[in-house]
Amino acid sequence: MSALFDFLRKKPKKVESKIEEPKKVEKKIIDKKEFKKTSITPKKKKGDVYRILKEPHISEKSTFLSDQGKYVFKVYPGVNKIQAKNAIQNHYAVKVKDVNIINIKSKTRMLRGKKGTKTGYKKAIVTLEQGQKIEIMPH
Repeated sequence: MSALFDFLRKKPKKVESKIEEPKKVEKKIIDKKEFKKTSITPKKKKGDVYRILKEPHISEKSTFLSDQGKYVFKVYPGVNKIQAKNAIQNHYAVKVKDVNIINIKSKTRMLRGKKGTKTGYKKAIVTLEQGQKIEIMPH
């Protein structure tokens, strides 16, 4: 409570002391030609890609899509289109044209009379620019 009423207390008078002031330093004038603007950009961590992309989603449909320049990846649940696009461009060094995200819901399944759930996941379908290619599976 005392901190609230500190403004009511009498403040002690300031005592003047004979302390020497520091010497003033002359400022150099820099020509505009010598001065170059440098942009400071944060360094991207290589591990950030692995917090976004889980793995390539390999299925019959995704292999047909790869002929059209579309690749399918499993991503983490909180990932959006912009993060997926930046992660794929940084990791695979390709130019991404478009990203579509699909959220696959979890499903209930029966196995030997017992109920279980098939876990859901999130997919990103990435369309690359014309002529770009990603080598997901080595031949």
